[in-house]
Amino acid sequence: MSDDRSHQTKEAQEARLGDSPVWTQKRRLATALRDVIELLMNTEAPEDELRAATARVERLAERLRALPRHRAPRTHPRNPAANTPSAFFDLSPLVGLANPVAPPVALWTDGDVVRGRVVFGTAYQGPPGSVHGGLVAALFDEVLGFAQWMTGNPGMTGTLKVRYRKPTPLNTELRFEATVERVDGRKIFTEARLYDGDTVTADAEGVFISLTASALKKFIGE
Repeated sequence: MSDDRSHQTKEAQEARLGDSPVWTQKRRLATALRDVIELLMNTEAPEDELRAATARVERLAERLRALPRHRAPRTHPRNPAANTPSAFFDLSPLVGLANPVAPPVALWTDGDVVRGRVVFGTAYQGPPGSVHGGLVAALFDEVLGFAQWMTGNPGMTGTLKVRYRKPTPLNTELRFEATVERVDGRKIFTEARLYDGDTVTADAEGVFISLTASALKKFIGE
């Protein structure tokens, strides 16, 4: 993927919620917290520096705790963050630019194929130098979920089968692709692959069960 395409993808992600200054600052704060997490994983700072950093982070937490917060689930219509699908995705633990625990994963469509890229830092380590297998599975769940959403009648994960071919390296730009293989009634069959360069480190198959209109309303609390 060219640098121009990467830049366009990043711009598209950052524009998902329009020009809202609040969400711009949420993304900026999430990025800063992501940096703090990654730096903490590798720091050899002395005790006094760690104590001072802890005090500053604790003060930040207290300041945020004193500010207004919504308490409804992010899928609930009374949650302001659920007003658009874009806002929902911005809070995702995998693709959310406003969620500091997200790597985050970049996703886009290429015809009928979902493509993406991600770099997992040290905070996501399982075996030495490698991404935790549970996070690889979570990545596939998110990517396949995005693919099945394109059918126009999306659902929820029924089964997810992951095959780990090789260790997936940390601090490396990984790419992946996902497709919908077929739809059989309410079942949506999907496949995906994760690449390190040209090497497949893992692949997955997922079956999603589309929701009925009544089930969807019940799920989001309408």
